[in-house]
Amino acid sequence: MVLERQREPLRLVELPDPKPGPGQVLLSVAACGVCRTDLHIVDGELTEPKLPLVLGHQIVGSVIGAGEGAERFAHGQRVGVPWLGWTCGKCRYCTSGRENLCDRARFTGYDLDGGYAELVVADERFCFPIPDGYADEQAAPLLCAGLIGYRALRLVGEAERLGFYGFGASAHILCQLAVDQGRRVFVFTREGDTEGQEFARSLGAEWAGASDEAPPEQLDGAIIFAPIGALMTAALRVSAKGARIISAGIHMSDIPSFPYEQLWGERTLGSVANLTRRDGEEFLELAPRVPIHTEVEVHPLEAANDAIASIRTGAPRGAAVLRIA
Repeated sequence: MVLERQREPLRLVELPDPKPGPGQVLLSVAACGVCRTDLHIVDGELTEPKLPLVLGHQIVGSVIGAGEGAERFAHGQRVGVPWLGWTCGKCRYCTSGRENLCDRARFTGYDLDGGYAELVVADERFCFPIPDGYADEQAAPLLCAGLIGYRALRLVGEAERLGFYGFGASAHILCQLAVDQGRRVFVFTREGDTEGQEFARSLGAEWAGASDEAPPEQLDGAIIFAPIGALMTAALRVSAKGARIISAGIHMSDIPSFPYEQLWGERTLGSVANLTRRDGEEFLELAPRVPIHTEVEVHPLEAANDAIASIRTGAPRGAAVLRIA
């Protein structure tokens, strides 16, 4: 499924089989998660994708070929491909453990063709072994919804009373991890989304309500999953001193102005950007130990446009995933 022009639907086309270059593996794709970032690319809110482009950066597949020097994975081994597809390894960010900020980084399904396809090539250094116990469709959301959520959770610090604004693919994974860590989770959804609020409570959230409601206690931290800048200040208004408010999105509407007194008291606003391989290794080790269960709505490859549209309306309960093979 190829994006030829932004703001237009993807088209089902036949492409030449990709060939793995040095250090790359060729994967037969089994499943690929559908991410809100894919929606931002299609809608033109992320403005510099390579075109034409195969979207998709939550890829689960089996190794069926390898380029020169690629020896990390065995033939037939199941691996995952995340958003971060390549870094330079030499800049001050890469050499200080912050490869997620590399200025020359290349991203799967944006700079590099991704997993809305039967075959994909990927740099073996940026692939992860998929833990046992997860079906392909259930594993796919771990590779971005899970990884970005995990990085956001690390940045929010030791917050005990933790707010989630938006309860989609990432939040439903992270809720399970936060509860396992002994945190108290408070979930904020669209007004009237009683089904989403009940879903959050079923995964261990202590309280769930509308995004304009005040929780029963002040928050020690919050993660904003919805791309709405006003939610950053909404979280700030109901946060205790020292709270960290983290945006987990790659794109967000403007944050409205707010009085300094709401920020005072060592509260902070911040963002999470991309992921590091360390994040991936840590999270994929944790996931089966919790264990994290991913709730998915599965679509065939040719229905990718419908799956993306479901992200726009907030329809999926959990994560949307394309079944490829």
